[in-house]
Amino acid sequence: MSRRSPSGRPWQTPKGHTPGWVHKVEWHQGDALKPETYAHILPGVTAVVHTIGTLFEKSGYKSAVKDGSVPRLLSSAAAAIAGSGRSTNPLEKEEKKREGSYALINRDSALTVCKAFIDSRPTVKVQGPRAFVYISAEDCNRPLVPAGYIETKREAEAGIEHVMQSNPNYRGVYIRPSLIYHPHYRPIISPIAALLDLSATIHSKAPAGFPTPSALLQTLGGLLPRPSRPELTPDSPLHSLARALTIPPIHVDHVAEAICIAADNSRTDVRGPYGVAQIRELIGWHQKGQNQAAAHA
Repeated sequence: MSRRSPSGRPWQTPKGHTPGWVHKVEWHQGDALKPETYAHILPGVTAVVHTIGTLFEKSGYKSAVKDGSVPRLLSSAAAAIAGSGRSTNPLEKEEKKREGSYALINRDSALTVCKAFIDSRPTVKVQGPRAFVYISAEDCNRPLVPAGYIETKREAEAGIEHVMQSNPNYRGVYIRPSLIYHPHYRPIISPIAALLDLSATIHSKAPAGFPTPSALLQTLGGLLPRPSRPELTPDSPLHSLARALTIPPIHVDHVAEAICIAADNSRTDVRGPYGVAQIRELIGWHQKGQNQAAAHA
């Protein structure tokens, strides 16, 4: 297994620890937008997993999450949302295409890597179509996160799928997690994840027709104008917010397990988008929960 990073150094936890699994991975330094820095690796791999993405444009939120700084996280999110308006200045538009932009990080990097992967001729034996697994997202962040985030994620999915249709020896898989949490690696996210999980549980237990907060948001959202790009975001920001109250957060290990299944070339049935419900089904989450309950009993 090979993995690229900007520095070429193995991954570390927020506290600077190196988990045991990183020593089983061959690390390379590369730039997703420069295929010449990694194209030589692609013939020898059976699948590619694209994890590059940003929740906020030109923001320090990732370092805030890593360091566990709530004030910096809130400040970064507020600054990103405040600066998310579309500029009419052509020079500013050109600047947004470059470093730190949604289009560059969420969309263009994935399409560039995908094209390089398809152009490579495999030197390893594979049992089925080589998989390109793209880490996308559930549309449950608007309006707390600018619409450009999910729009560029969907543009990347559409672009990858368009390429796959003319290349039957490859298949695209789009993993769409909700809020990803881990009590040790992302402790700052844990309280939010707990609240969202409680909300999802309450909504799932509510009687049919009961006026839940999610139902109220959906009703209000139906009164708003349709989005300007319905092929990417088919409903209003209030609909997206309503989904945030009903879709539970997901543990990073469950996302990783789904990715490993998707990357297995013998699983030719795994292709297309996978939201949280489909991810849980793919990894047998419900069955695992029943087994754990039986073991405790």
